[in-house]
Amino acid sequence: MGPTHARDVPMSDVPPGPDQPARPGPPRQTGATSGSEQAPRGAVPSPATALIALDPPPGEVITPAEDVPIGRTPDAVAAWFDTVADAEAPENDGTLAAARLSARAWSRRAKADNTRAAYRWAVRAWCAWCDQHGLSPLPASGPDVAAFLAAERDRGLTPNTLDLRRAAIRYLHHTAGCPSPTDDALVGETLAGIRRAAPNPGKKRAATLAVLREFLAPIADDLPGRRDRALILVGFAGALRRSELAAIHLADLVRTDQGFELALPRSKGAQTTAVTVPLPYGRTALCPVRALTAWLEAAGITDGPVFRRLWLPPASPDGPPPLPRLGTAPLTPRSIARIVQARAAAAGFGRLEFGGHSLKRGALTTGMNQKAHAAQLKRLGRHKTFDVLGEYLEFGDLFEAHPLRDVL
Repeated sequence: MGPTHARDVPMSDVPPGPDQPARPGPPRQTGATSGSEQAPRGAVPSPATALIALDPPPGEVITPAEDVPIGRTPDAVAAWFDTVADAEAPENDGTLAAARLSARAWSRRAKADNTRAAYRWAVRAWCAWCDQHGLSPLPASGPDVAAFLAAERDRGLTPNTLDLRRAAIRYLHHTAGCPSPTDDALVGETLAGIRRAAPNPGKKRAATLAVLREFLAPIADDLPGRRDRALILVGFAGALRRSELAAIHLADLVRTDQGFELALPRSKGAQTTAVTVPLPYGRTALCPVRALTAWLEAAGITDGPVFRRLWLPPASPDGPPPLPRLGTAPLTPRSIARIVQARAAAAGFGRLEFGGHSLKRGALTTGMNQKAHAAQLKRLGRHKTFDVLGEYLEFGDLFEAHPLRDVL
């Protein structure tokens, strides 16, 4: 247990201590247990052992139950998938077996880190459900997968989350060399019915320039305030996703006469190539360079993550309120969304009107309103196509913006 906190740092995701790493992924649920309980797992095979089972050399017989946990307990399946999903390429000694192991390990890297993390989460949920109902998660039947997805929908999960659950179960079976149950017609029809019956979710509002000023007006000039101000302005100026904001390290920033150059090793629109995002000096109080500099100086950050968690030490009964302290762990993407929502609420907006993507949408919409060329907006947003760019733009008055308004 961490220390008892006298109060929460506003808009912070408070960890137990300054040197404690970011919270781990979601614990696996078993049966009707709470999501905060960690179920015990069986022995975890080594990555090399797990990978060998996927493609044994010709003529070599390997019993699947010894390596790939076919027909074994949900605990064993979940533990095996956790290991395989992050298996490192072994040292290649020039043998065919080592080359095959290396190929399997590199193939895992075809999925982005966030995707593999989401798949691990989903497979744990699938295994927990199977454990609850006495089913085998590997291999699974189509009707069982359909029942699982229906149960998850009844629990309140969105259709998009259910699509991810389905993809994770498919990937689990592909990794184990088993036919995928997700191709069953009942699975597809179940998801189609869920999606048709689901309400069309509204997009989060764009934090345009006018909204941005409202967000920033009540923010105090203290440590949490400087962090959140820099986070909001950097996210806006760079049209950054919340995951991109969370991943920024000081080494990714290069200061120039015109501002900061931010190196993104990869982004959703450029999975395999690094991109450079310019963060220009501004002429107003909305300058992202000055806001970021003020945060780095106040926090004394010299390396590591730029946007970090803040925590409060226990309060003394007779002393003044404790000051927030800087942790070493970066903010999570979800924490960044909470910060945006909390700052929106403090400015008088509805807390759920905005989210993690509001900064990116706001930047692109503001650029559109400033008559920026669509190609410039596409480049700023790092989108592969103009169709994807259109999803981020928030149009105002439908009649005022009608393209035929002045010719009819």
